[in-house]
Amino acid sequence: MSLRRSNRKHSAAIEAVLCLAMALTASGCGARATAADPADGDTGPKTGKVVPQMDANNFKVEHAERFPLATAGTHTAAPELEVTGVVSPDVSRQIPAPSPASGRVVEIDARLGDEVKKGQLLFKVRSTDIAGAYSDYQKAVKNEQLAKIQLDRAKLLFDNGAIPKSALEIAQNTEDDAQVDLTTTIEHLHLLGVDPDHPSGIVDVYSPAPGIITDQEIAIASGVQALTPPNPFTISDASNVWILCDVYENDLAQVRLGEYAEIRLNAYPNRVLKGRISNIGQILDPNLHTAKVRLQVENPGLMRFGMFVTAAFHGLNAQTHATVPATAILHLHDRDWVYAPLGDGHFRRLEVAGGDMLPGNQQEVTAGLKPGDRVVANALILQNTVEQ
Repeated sequence: MSLRRSNRKHSAAIEAVLCLAMALTASGCGARATAADPADGDTGPKTGKVVPQMDANNFKVEHAERFPLATAGTHTAAPELEVTGVVSPDVSRQIPAPSPASGRVVEIDARLGDEVKKGQLLFKVRSTDIAGAYSDYQKAVKNEQLAKIQLDRAKLLFDNGAIPKSALEIAQNTEDDAQVDLTTTIEHLHLLGVDPDHPSGIVDVYSPAPGIITDQEIAIASGVQALTPPNPFTISDASNVWILCDVYENDLAQVRLGEYAEIRLNAYPNRVLKGRISNIGQILDPNLHTAKVRLQVENPGLMRFGMFVTAAFHGLNAQTHATVPATAILHLHDRDWVYAPLGDGHFRRLEVAGGDMLPGNQQEVTAGLKPGDRVVANALILQNTVEQ
């Protein structure tokens, strides 16, 4: 009897422990359920909930009235093509400054990039050509003097009947030839820049025209050849310049010979210049498929060779595009987006192509939207709400 009594007590103790564990579990579940529910008296701010639809670009937003809408307007203008270009010299206005004599450079008085005037000293050359030219000049002087003496004697003899007229004519011809030789040797000395009365072994080379030195091929002690390339200096007229632009093959239809383009210098973005299209390259770059388009521009004094510019070409036919507030366009992941209302708190994110900025904080939309469409006026606020 004592053993059965002991077993009943042990079973009762086990049942009591199991009941207590079940009670505690039920109590914990009730506490968690209560904590998950908001209190009846909660007065905190209400946050908008975003419920995504099956399409990731569709959203449903509570309190949609918090996102004002804007109606897309209309903007009509000719299509515009913007390309980059470089200021270059007009090759038809480039003038070489060669050395008139062969020799060695002993002095340089101008440098690459300098602005020079006509007649300004550029460099000096020591040349043996002068010695030969001066020797020829002295011989020509002596020959002419002798021919003149012989001519005078022949005239005297002819007047006295001592010689026939043919002898006088020969003497006259010899004098004429000697005079030609003398004139030629003097001109040769002048071409070398040498005064016949004060000869020197140094040849001074002067600038043939005003402009900018855009090429220099000599240094001190370097040798030069008379009137042969490479030219020691090249001088470019900077009053009129070329702008060479790269235009892609698909955009060549917007570029026409003889028309004008608007040019803006990167260094002076507020200045707008006009350039006439004078040439469209016939050969495309095989790698980029671009053609060189040449603009001729009068230089107001701001343009320097090598400057980068932006050239805008305008099409012939006007096109109509939509316009929206600039804040309605969201730039995200290198794309432009707008939010369009679908009704009942639903919005759809649409990809568009943003265009130029317009007055009144408006922006042109070239694709993805048409005039009259409705969009959220401030896309960034809606985007922040979506991300929350």
